[in-house]
Amino acid sequence: MNIQTKFHGEQEIKKDDIIKFPSGIPGFLEEREFFILPLEGTDLFVLQSVKTTKVAFIVTDPFVLFPQYEFDLPEEALGKLEIQSAKDVATFSILTVRDPFQETTANLQAPLVINQTKKLGKQVILNQTTYQTKHKIMTPQEQGER
Repeated sequence: MNIQTKFHGEQEIKKDDIIKFPSGIPGFLEEREFFILPLEGTDLFVLQSVKTTKVAFIVTDPFVLFPQYEFDLPEEALGKLEIQSAKDVATFSILTVRDPFQETTANLQAPLVINQTKKLGKQVILNQTTYQTKHKIMTPQEQGER
């Protein structure tokens, strides 16, 4: 099937690549089907809505940017995502891309958790955590190195 995307123009995708978010994503509850496209030459991806071209999120693997990042999935999320094994799970953080890019932040309080086997996704809001919705992806030291 061909889908018009926000950043990649028209793309052909397979039905098997569609990830279903049965509850939508907070703020986008009507958007329930997405697929992931890589942003070439980066560790970033686009989570693109199948239904609405303009609904696309820049996401990344939070463990690449924040190696100490960890959380326990609530039982409710494990059940809704039908997770049987840790190898089924892919985790992404939604980025708020800023100009300059060094000001970009990652939402670590509400990761996107995807069961890669069943193609089910959910944005899990972590309660009782020190993580916030806006963690700078680069420290001042890293900015100086680039």
